[in-house]
Amino acid sequence: MAADSGPPFPPLLGMNVSRAEARQLLCPDGSPWIWQLLEQCVQDAWEYWSVLIGLLSIGCFLFAALPQLYVAHKNGRVDQALSLGFLLCWLGGDFTNFVGCYLTKQLPIQIVTAIFYVNMDLIMISQFAYYKLKNKQMKGSGSLKGFCIGWVILCVTLSVLLPSQLLLRNLERNADVEVNQNSLGITEMSGFICGYVSSVFYLGSRFPQLHKNFQRKSTEGTSYMLFALAMLGNFTYGLSLILKLPSVRHSKNRYIIHHLPWLIGSFGVLFLDFFVTAQFIIYRKHKTAPSNLLALEVEPLLVDEEET
Repeated sequence: MAADSGPPFPPLLGMNVSRAEARQLLCPDGSPWIWQLLEQCVQDAWEYWSVLIGLLSIGCFLFAALPQLYVAHKNGRVDQALSLGFLLCWLGGDFTNFVGCYLTKQLPIQIVTAIFYVNMDLIMISQFAYYKLKNKQMKGSGSLKGFCIGWVILCVTLSVLLPSQLLLRNLERNADVEVNQNSLGITEMSGFICGYVSSVFYLGSRFPQLHKNFQRKSTEGTSYMLFALAMLGNFTYGLSLILKLPSVRHSKNRYIIHHLPWLIGSFGVLFLDFFVTAQFIIYRKHKTAPSNLLALEVEPLLVDEEET
């Protein structure tokens, strides 16, 4: 989970300053573009690299599903390659992550990316359901195609409208509204619980896929780029949290405990994805073995035909 939003604007009595200038006065020595975009006051190299690597992590997760969507469209057997449990657990992790960001009033960029993750999960599940029904019927009906196209359009529309509404609400929010301390503790605790729940979902998502690959003794129909980008995203996300640790001047143990659910989720899934990588390597060898054996069996027959 990224850092909390910036402090409220203090009343600047006797000063005729704009809202943008007031914002800048809150972080005079920080990076201007990071403060304007993320409302994080970054004042040293550790925090700066933490933010950059965190943005790289977001980029990896944003494009992780695209290779799998292409491979599924190309071979049309995604229902045989991916586990439905894997997709549903991934959706559960992204959804609880979004709920945690919303309840704890995280930054707009965090909420927007969380909504994008959920919509990409819904598109992957929709594609899975489409090819499941299509392969069951041996051919896709026009109504099925129309339903899936409409569902994708709905997901894309929601991914545009919901972030826009959230950004408008964030702009209209009065910055100096005092929040009740008791309610703030409840929302932080609820976000913390959502972080643990999302970690459980993310960790649990890999086991159905590992079992599916083991049963099939194949990874055909699955894009390795899906897992490679997820590995890079989880590694950079966990690294961004660790890099910020030296800049925490007080309560380092509290910082670790506060981010522990997300550290477990990122590095735990990274560990499990090494087993998925091993399956891609092992079952690729199994895939090439039958073709070599077939070549050895056919070659003597061709020799006999030439002699006759």
